[in-house]
Amino acid sequence: MASVFTLLMLEKVSNTEILYFSFDSIKFLWVCVGESGDVILLHGFPEIWYSWRYQMLALAEAGFRAIAPDCRGYGLSGQPQELDKASWQDLTSDLLGILDTLNIPKAFIVGKDFGTKTANDFSILHPGRVLGVITLGVPFVPDSPSSLDDLPKGFYIPRWREPGRAEKDFGRFEVKRVLRNIYILFCRRELQVAEEDQEIMDLVEPSTPLPHWFTEDDLACYTALYENSGFSYPLQMP
Repeated sequence: MASVFTLLMLEKVSNTEILYFSFDSIKFLWVCVGESGDVILLHGFPEIWYSWRYQMLALAEAGFRAIAPDCRGYGLSGQPQELDKASWQDLTSDLLGILDTLNIPKAFIVGKDFGTKTANDFSILHPGRVLGVITLGVPFVPDSPSSLDDLPKGFYIPRWREPGRAEKDFGRFEVKRVLRNIYILFCRRELQVAEEDQEIMDLVEPSTPLPHWFTEDDLACYTALYENSGFSYPLQMP
């Protein structure tokens, strides 16, 4: 099913090229559109390369080549074998592998959500390979255990960092319902905080509609790819 939905997704991003390469014993998928002037687009959670479909077309029309991978453990990219050893360094190494495989000397790096950390880390570790960095949703913040201390305890970030809690919360529902709930929660203006006796998934009523920019067809595509990859790695990293 995942391959069928990949074709359906590609229909919405014309003149694309889908590529695979293996690195660190993992097979990676990425999608390219455009000719030159490379822009690497790093998705967040719970996203996939398809999350960048509109930006990819806009970049190609502006004369750039947009490259959007499924990060390791996401979509149609492979799963790491030892989740307990997952690290941020893996993600920066993966990005370097993409540039080297495509013979790209320098690129613009765009990151969203947790992709911002990879973009920032890569620019620090490999400044000679970066033309510029754009981060969306999360500003540059130096690593610090105290950076999460000010968040409400019922907010999704501290809740899902508790070992096993997100897995148990998600496990009550089908993948489609989990993704639907997350996208509804993440588009709300108010900070969504669960009570002590609530889980994050309980903050969305089943009858709540999707945001207008996220269609049922989009949800079906995301569902197919997350049914393929599961949530194990996404919940481990970050």
